[in-house]
Amino acid sequence: MNRLFVVNKPIFVSSNNYMYYIKRKYGTKKVGFSGTLDPFATGCLIVATGAYTKLFQYLNKTPKVYRATLWLGADSDTLDIEHIGKMETVPEFDLKKIEEVLNSMKGNVAYYPPKYSAKKINGKKAYELARKGEDFKLKKINSEIYSIKLLHYNHPFISFEIEVSEGAYIRSIAQLIAGKLDVCATLSSLHRVREGAFKYDNEKALNPFKYLKIPKNRFLAEDEILELGKKIDAGYFENRNNGIYLAETKNFYSIIEIENENVKYRLNRIPKPKV
Repeated sequence: MNRLFVVNKPIFVSSNNYMYYIKRKYGTKKVGFSGTLDPFATGCLIVATGAYTKLFQYLNKTPKVYRATLWLGADSDTLDIEHIGKMETVPEFDLKKIEEVLNSMKGNVAYYPPKYSAKKINGKKAYELARKGEDFKLKKINSEIYSIKLLHYNHPFISFEIEVSEGAYIRSIAQLIAGKLDVCATLSSLHRVREGAFKYDNEKALNPFKYLKIPKNRFLAEDEILELGKKIDAGYFENRNNGIYLAETKNFYSIIEIENENVKYRLNRIPKPKV
């Protein structure tokens, strides 16, 4: 079964473990997802089965939109509600101050990813090292914050909606907000609303080829030449410029790469969807 769809991941289950449920529900063994959500986070998770699991890297998943709640005065080494270490009372803020801080976050920001994350350190995931109590350092990353707005402030909870580039860590961005307010804080909730054009719609089957970030390139010869993966060069295509392209035949799609007139198959004979 080849299928692409969006699930609404529930709270307190890892993205990996949720795939066991998806496998049973759809009666398939080959299932994958794109864009890990933390166990405490909920919402939009892109899932694919069968051959469509190979398409994740070509999907357009930016920008990403989240709704989050920052709990002022709570401190956690995981930067969320899973490991609350201590709590303290913090003074209530003027609404205008909170809006000013949120507005100041727009643009490019540099920060350290959470230590409890899937970032790799010498081939090992950071959260695995953190759970063992090992000492390590992560490199700073940059993310783009396209928009951020206050949804509600009911002290000590600040709820906001944020639109960010792919790969952003909302837990760490929340720490930047807390730093500007000069308080300790942690996220008490995080919900991913959408990734690019992907959003939850009752797990409706999607046509993945409508969501690709690579352009189409018309194949000029007989379909079977491409479908059989025969050796070809750029002269077989309408656009001969270097790049990665989607090529279509009657029954299949292929993803090819043109480099200096040479053609390399990245993916071939991907079945067309029935949606």
